[in-house]
Amino acid sequence: MTTRQAKAPRPFTGWHMLGVMVLFFGTIITVNVIMAWNASHSWSGLVVQNTYVASQQFNGKVKEAKAFAASGLDGKLSVEKEALRYTLTRQGKPELTADKVVAMLKRPVEEHEDVTVEMVHQGEGVFVAPAALKRGQWIADITATKGDVVVYRQAIRFMVPGETP
Repeated sequence: MTTRQAKAPRPFTGWHMLGVMVLFFGTIITVNVIMAWNASHSWSGLVVQNTYVASQQFNGKVKEAKAFAASGLDGKLSVEKEALRYTLTRQGKPELTADKVVAMLKRPVEEHEDVTVEMVHQGEGVFVAPAALKRGQWIADITATKGDVVVYRQAIRFMVPGETP
């Protein structure tokens, strides 16, 4: 009969501890670098130019938005193949309130594709602008004016459909 001798466990050395530390902190540092790279390449970080000034203007913008809502005007933006169509209505009927419509088209997370277009009046309450927008999310900050008076302002978030490259 033979007896097996139990092997003594291998001792935990300084090299083992070094390996554990490198793996642990290497994982944390790698994840942080990946997250920092993604954050810096996906968002401009710019919400407003001056937060103090924006905070001072907030109540005025809320009051203006309530006045526009009470006016009964409503705007609808539709994205067509190579153009944007904006229709102003009051109680479902086309409205001739504005003579000029300007749309600031912005990406939610970047600035380099932002563009401002002036829409051309094309019938009762209908304004059209040529715009070949890339696929994805956009925000249209639309201002309708009659002369120098702003008659309606609206921000619309919309998607431009398209195939994934």
